[in-house]
Amino acid sequence: MTDFSINEMLDMQKRLQDKYKDKWEKISCEAGKNKLLWMIGEIGEVIDVVKKSGDLAACKDAGSRKHLVEEMADVLMYYNDVMLCYDISADELKQAYTEKFEKNMTRW
Repeated sequence: MTDFSINEMLDMQKRLQDKYKDKWEKISCEAGKNKLLWMIGEIGEVIDVVKKSGDLAACKDAGSRKHLVEEMADVLMYYNDVMLCYDISADELKQAYTEKFEKNMTRW
């Protein structure tokens, strides 16, 4: 399997948003905070998987791991929705991520 790029995720998320445009909240700056709140809820579900199955099961048990990865995918879907809401490009994110990385590399 090849790497999964941010642009691919954004494109897929745009397709989902287009398909469900009559059912889901429209992507907009005003919807950004709602998408962030939904994302936080999904992060809670990731935590629940680890809390209920345990750290070792999340790493080694196929069923627990599958559930963990599915919940992580939900987090990423909302993360990409937030990027779409605020019109953040993959290049813009890469620039900020790289700058933060460099700062953290010299922090301590």
